[in-house]
Amino acid sequence: MTEAILLVGGKGTRLRPLTVHTPKPMVPAAGVPFLTHQLARARAAGVEHIVLATSYLAEVFEPYFGDGSALGLHLEYVTEVEPLGTGGAIRNVAHRLYSAPDEPVLIFNGDILTGLDIEALVDTHRTTGADVSLHLTRVADPRAFGLVPTDGTGRVQAFLEKPQTPEEIVTDQINAGAYVFNRSVIDEIPTGRPVSVERETFPGLLAAGAHLQGMVDSTYWLDLGTPQAFVRGSADLVMGRAPSPAVPGRCGDRLVLDGAEVAPDAKLTGGTVIGADARVAPGARVDGSAVLDGAVIEAGAVVRDSLVGAGARIGARTVLDGAVIGDRAEIGPDNELRAGARIWCGARIPQGAIRFSSDQ
Repeated sequence: MTEAILLVGGKGTRLRPLTVHTPKPMVPAAGVPFLTHQLARARAAGVEHIVLATSYLAEVFEPYFGDGSALGLHLEYVTEVEPLGTGGAIRNVAHRLYSAPDEPVLIFNGDILTGLDIEALVDTHRTTGADVSLHLTRVADPRAFGLVPTDGTGRVQAFLEKPQTPEEIVTDQINAGAYVFNRSVIDEIPTGRPVSVERETFPGLLAAGAHLQGMVDSTYWLDLGTPQAFVRGSADLVMGRAPSPAVPGRCGDRLVLDGAEVAPDAKLTGGTVIGADARVAPGARVDGSAVLDGAVIEAGAVVRDSLVGAGARIGARTVLDGAVIGDRAEIGPDNELRAGARIWCGARIPQGAIRFSSDQ
């Protein structure tokens, strides 16, 4: 049995206002908290014991998931009082691991949606005798990522920060945010201070001659750090483009949860999810969007590629395109919000007040 650490302590600043009251891994994607998809995929790969490294709004996780038995898992929770970085968070939960020094421990970032073959990553780690193995993926434009070049056998050669010039782009392989560590490597991470695995642990191991192995897996991969990416990820889960055994329904153009009311002539397309007890009125159109629990889309409203928070209300004939509406916000009729507009939790927008806006 392989055990795992899930890093779920980030504040999700780029996702605000969605993360004002909810930690990023608990924001619903395809009808359930995003973390549910990660836990379910880990369990499907044979993982039974997972330690959640929590920090921001740490009190939210355990009441929802409990001991993990509903998912066939044994879950434990460790909260860091002060931010410790990725490496520090990993070291902070080491006392809850069962693995012997030479046994593998899976580590996942809590904001990555991926179709990674988890079992293949563990097998690669074991067969190559690596100290650490990394999931790598290829991207068309790697400038926003750290590059990880490898040799012909997949052994990592370097860790390169975000390239600034074409000459610095020596590979299209990037760190995809899933790892296998030998337990002994985790125990060597310094305690009591922030540590970054990307900037300190991995380069330090490489310099010391450790074996770091990369496994390129170019299946579905998406960093859900921005609202636009989160909405896309939710839609891809609903449509089956991103694999998950935790989607609460059949894959298709739409997912309507229990208690939701959708008018017969309302149109739901593009992987739209309508949360529990939400309501979509006659003539409304919702495309590629997530409408969370208890929200209301009034008659004739158009919602595209947007996220509507829990209990929010979108007025009649209002148009949302690439917008994020916070929990319990009310957008009056005849408004138009586009181009990344964000409306804070509980805000009130009168009728016709905004015809075009961004960065609200």
